[in-house]
Amino acid sequence: MKAARGAPLTPVPLAAAARGAVALAVPLLVGMWTGAVIPAVIAGIGALWGVSQDGSDPYRLRVRRLGCMGGSAALGLLAGELALRCGHPAAITVCLGATALLAGAVSLRGRLASVSGMHLLLGATVGSGIPVPGPWWLPPLALLAGVALVVILSATPWLWRRHTIERAAVLAVYRAASEALSAAGSPEAEAARRRLTAVLDDAHQVMGRHLTGRDRPRTELDAVRYAFDAAVRLGEVTSALVWEGRPLSRRASDVPLLMAALLLPDGGAAAVSPAADLVAPATSGGADPCDAVSPGVRALSELHAESVQHAESVQHAQSVQHAQSVRARPSGVAVRLPAYPWHGRAAQARYAVLLTVCVLVAQLCAGLLHGPRGYWLPMTVAFVYKPDFGPVPRRALHRCAGTVVGVAAIGTVTLLTTDTLVLIGAVAAFGALMAVGVRHHYALATTGLTAVVLVLVDMLGDHRALYSARILDTALAAAIVLVAHFALWPRSAAGRAAAQTEAAVAAAHRYRDLASGATPAQRHALRRTAYHRLAEARRAVAHAHGEPGRPGRRGGRDRRLPDREDAIASAERLCDAVSARNVGARRTVSVLPGRHCTGACPMGG
Repeated sequence: MKAARGAPLTPVPLAAAARGAVALAVPLLVGMWTGAVIPAVIAGIGALWGVSQDGSDPYRLRVRRLGCMGGSAALGLLAGELALRCGHPAAITVCLGATALLAGAVSLRGRLASVSGMHLLLGATVGSGIPVPGPWWLPPLALLAGVALVVILSATPWLWRRHTIERAAVLAVYRAASEALSAAGSPEAEAARRRLTAVLDDAHQVMGRHLTGRDRPRTELDAVRYAFDAAVRLGEVTSALVWEGRPLSRRASDVPLLMAALLLPDGGAAAVSPAADLVAPATSGGADPCDAVSPGVRALSELHAESVQHAESVQHAQSVQHAQSVRARPSGVAVRLPAYPWHGRAAQARYAVLLTVCVLVAQLCAGLLHGPRGYWLPMTVAFVYKPDFGPVPRRALHRCAGTVVGVAAIGTVTLLTTDTLVLIGAVAAFGALMAVGVRHHYALATTGLTAVVLVLVDMLGDHRALYSARILDTALAAAIVLVAHFALWPRSAAGRAAAQTEAAVAAAHRYRDLASGATPAQRHALRRTAYHRLAEARRAVAHAHGEPGRPGRRGGRDRRLPDREDAIASAERLCDAVSARNVGARRTVSVLPGRHCTGACPMGG
């Protein structure tokens, strides 16, 4: 698929693929060599779920997410295993119903809670569907061991490249700002500005506790902090320049890259010479006569001059203490973004009930079709019915497609050979594929997961011909979810879009009303909140577009989505205008962007 104009293609995560291959192969190889195959396979399941939650975010966030996921999965596995060992069929039903209700109750409270709730239910389905010999405490410990292996593989690079992720996130802001300035005055300007606010928000998330924590002084981290604060100010100035709606000279659009080279010289930016004074009259006959006196350009020139001064001060520092004092942040943005749930208690309760009903119906169908070991149906429901992860129909379709391809792929491998080492190699390959799919496409991730699970189940002693049954089970589980979702909660996506749009517009109005009297840190926090809410609202509206629901009395939900898109676009223009006012543009906030000079321009206006 072609990337949007100006948007770089996402590289293939080779390191994550390698981690996925190693994490899945090592437990199985150890189990084969030691003879402890059953605990090794359970550890492989833990590693499989760990790979699905491995990411490229800061190491502390990875460890936290993987730890919560592993603990929840182990608790679910223990509950399911005890229900299965109880020997009463009703115990399994009660266990699945209770864990589904709990998982649904917590899943809409944030990303971390959603991941934990889903894996609590997954652990219960596997524990109640696959009998494991040995003491009751061994499977949960083996599962945690597999997750711990993924944690070690994912977080170990922190020892020698501690702040690489933070540096990369901040550098991305400077590059996006340069692209936005290059696009100023063109039809691509608005899309470039949105990409800038997106990467700036990502940098806020990545910097996280570094903005508010009481870390010990570190030269490298202090440099990243200073560069981040300058990037926040640069984002405001860039938004103002894009709002002005005039093309900028090349020397202006190069300023963000010059600043990156000065503030983070080893971060991948090219070492370049300082630029000429941006507010000096342009010598090129094609230059915009307003370019020299625009308030936005003046603010950009001041930012660049501060960066040059800071870089020279650091370069001439005579001691670590002096360097740290030079790096004192001028106007740090130490405000965390508050959470805003798009749902209320009624929505949480409805989702919890619907998820429980779907799981119990799937368990009933599994009992009728397969008898014992019918875990695939409820497990698929747990994967598919995640409205906070994307449109449910799309997720169901991708799950079915990935299952078909995964069954075909591993079926081909087993037709060629049944050698254990070859199968372990196949598990490693499909684990790498899954790690790539987690970041690129859900169907690709499902392909890898399906193939790996079929091999693991076979190693646990279930040698039944399950290929066609797994395809049927997946399709049936997807159908159960879609029928329940659209029959009983058809307007969930529309409700989320409405709530997010209202929150975004309110945040934009707060930015407009409070920015003029706020401190720089407060103003940047207001601006970040507004743009973050607007981005969330756009994603929610796109989600609603991908999830058609039952029409209402006034013509259906889809007819109102363009109105919400217009409201979001108007709020974005309002925020751009406020940013222009904050950097010195003397205009009325309610005026839309125009290609004309400011009052400071001698050419008119």
